[in-house]
Amino acid sequence: MGILVSLERVTVVHGVAHVLDALTVGVLGGQRIGVVGRNGGGKSTLLRVLAGRQEPDSGRVTSVGGLTVGLLAQDDRLDPAATVRHALVGDRPEHEWAGDARVREVLDGLLGGVGMLAVGGPDALVGPLSGGERRRLALAALLVADPDLLLLDEPTNHLDVEGVAWLAEHLATRRTRPDTALVAVTHDRWFLDAMATLTWEVDSGAVHSYDGGYAAYVLAKAERSRVAAVTAERRDNLLRKELAWLRRGAPARTTKPKFRIDAANALIENEPPPRDGVELVRFATRRLGKDVVDLFDATVRYGERTLLDKVTWQLAPGERVGIVGVNGAGKSTLLQAISGDVPLAGGRRKVGKTVSLAHLTQEVRELDELAAYRVIEAIEAVRHSIMLGDREVSASQLATRLGFTGQRQQTRVGDLSGGERRRLQILRLLMAEPNVLLLDEPTNDLDIETLTSLEDVLDGWAGTLLVVSHDRYLLERVCDRQVALLGDGRVRDLPGGVAEYLTLRAAMPPTTGYAVPPAASSAAASAGASGAGSGAGPTQIQQREARKEMARIERALTRLAEREDRVHAQMAKEATDHLAVLRLNGDLRAIVDERDDLEMAWLAAAEIVG
Repeated sequence: MGILVSLERVTVVHGVAHVLDALTVGVLGGQRIGVVGRNGGGKSTLLRVLAGRQEPDSGRVTSVGGLTVGLLAQDDRLDPAATVRHALVGDRPEHEWAGDARVREVLDGLLGGVGMLAVGGPDALVGPLSGGERRRLALAALLVADPDLLLLDEPTNHLDVEGVAWLAEHLATRRTRPDTALVAVTHDRWFLDAMATLTWEVDSGAVHSYDGGYAAYVLAKAERSRVAAVTAERRDNLLRKELAWLRRGAPARTTKPKFRIDAANALIENEPPPRDGVELVRFATRRLGKDVVDLFDATVRYGERTLLDKVTWQLAPGERVGIVGVNGAGKSTLLQAISGDVPLAGGRRKVGKTVSLAHLTQEVRELDELAAYRVIEAIEAVRHSIMLGDREVSASQLATRLGFTGQRQQTRVGDLSGGERRRLQILRLLMAEPNVLLLDEPTNDLDIETLTSLEDVLDGWAGTLLVVSHDRYLLERVCDRQVALLGDGRVRDLPGGVAEYLTLRAAMPPTTGYAVPPAASSAAASAGASGAGSGAGPTQIQQREARKEMARIERALTRLAEREDRVHAQMAKEATDHLAVLRLNGDLRAIVDERDDLEMAWLAAAEIVG
C-alpha cells in the first residue's frame, strides 16, 4: 500500500492556538480512517489540509501524481441555480449514468432511487432544497464521482438510522481498492466501528493513531491510560465503563468489534454493569408513582397526513425507550404528543400528578435570551445543585462532567459554538430535575467524548427517558427498549432492537417509503406500542449447536493466545537475527488473522444464542 498523501511537520495556527502542531501523518491506499476528537480540536482543519483546500502555516503536504480528491465539507458548496441532475452527474448523458450499477446503488441508498424522489426529482432546483436534502445530494455526488481520496466531514449528519447503515456498508465493501482511501470525521460511534480500519484522535494539535474502529480505539485508549498512568482517575474509570458496555451490550453482537477478548475481559473484570436498572426503577417509582404519561387512542394529523393513528402507549416509571423511524414518520411529533406540545385530533392524554417533564427539542434558539449570561450563570439560574442517583452534584460539577471545565464556565453564552450550546441546553434541562426526559436528536453537534460523558450522567439519572435519535450506538447504550415509527401512524415494538428495524425497512417496497409489510402492520395494529414479537427466532437445537460452537472457538482462542505468547518470546530471543524476526513476524500476522476469523465466528454464534 503506497502513501496517497502525507503531511510533514504541518502546523496550522488559529489566533494563538496551534490547531495542528508540527504534525506528521500519512494516508495509505486501502485505508479507511475515522477521525475523532473534541469540537474545535482541529478535525475539519486536518481534512481541509489533506484536501489542499487550506495551506498550512508551516510544513509540507505531498501527494502522488494524478490523485483525485473529494471533500464533503460542513459548509454547502452546491450551486443553488443548478438542477439536482447537474449537481449529481454534471453533463453526463442519462443513459450513461442511469445504466451504471454503482451509480444506481448510490441513488437507491441516499436519494430514493434513479427518480431521486428524496430530493424532488432530477429536474428540481438545488436552491429550494432543505439543508438535509442538500447534504445528502452533496454526499451522493461525491460517491458517484468516486475520487481516489474521499474526505468526509460528518457524513452521517441528516441521515437516519437506515441511511447510516447503508453508508457504512457501502464505504466498507464498495471502496476497498488498494489505490483508494477514505478519511471521515464522525461522532457516530456505530458508524465509526462499522467502517473504519484505523482511528485517528486529534488532540492538542497532535494525532494519535489506533488500529480498528471505535471498540478498538476505546480498548487501546484504556490500556494506554492504565499503563502510562497519566490520565485522571475519573476519565480512566469512564473508559473502562465504556469498554465494559462494548463487550457486554448490544454492540458486542451487532457491530462485531475486532479486539482482543482476553485483554478486554482483563480490563473489565471488576467493572459493574453501566447502571443498576432495578435501583433506578425503584428511585423513579418513588419520584413518579405508578402513573407517568399515558396516550389512549391518540391521533395527530399534519395537514392531510395522519402521523399518529389511534396510538395507545402507557409509559412506566424508569422506562428507557429509543425511538427510530423514517424521516417524516412522526418521531418528533410523538414526543410532542407525550409532552402535550401538540394537540390531539382524537383520543386523550393522561399525566401523573407528580410528573415533571423536560423536553429537549432540535432548536437551540431558547438560549438567545441568555446570550449575555456566563455558562455557569445560565446553569445556576435553573438550580445550584441536583441529586444524581444517591449523590448531590453541584452545577459546576455537572458542567465539568459535560465538558465545561475551568475557565470555559465563564464564557458568555452568546460566544458558544453549536456543540457547546447543545451541551448547555442539556445541562439546563438536567438541572431542572425532571423525572420524565424527552430527548429529540440529543447527539447533534456533540463530540464523542461529550457523548460518553452524557451517557455516564444518564446512567445515574432516575426517571423515564425517551430518545429520538439516528445514533444507533446511543440508542443501544442508554435505552433498554426500542420502538419504531414506520410511517403507518402506529408505534411498533422492536424486541430485536435497531437490527430488527433495519430488517423491516429492507422488506418494505422501495418506492413508497412509508408502506409497512402486512405482517408488521397487522402486528402493530394488534399490539399498539406494546408490540408483537419479531419473527420466529432460532430453534433450541440451533441455540444448543451455537453454544457448542462458542465453546469450541473459545478453546481455539486460548490455544492461539498460547501460540502468540511463544512467538513473542521467540522474537525477543532472536532480536538480533533480522531474518528470524521477519519469519516470526509472518507467523504472528497469521495468528492475528486466524484470531480475527475465530472472533467473527464466535460473535455470529453469539447472535444465535441471544
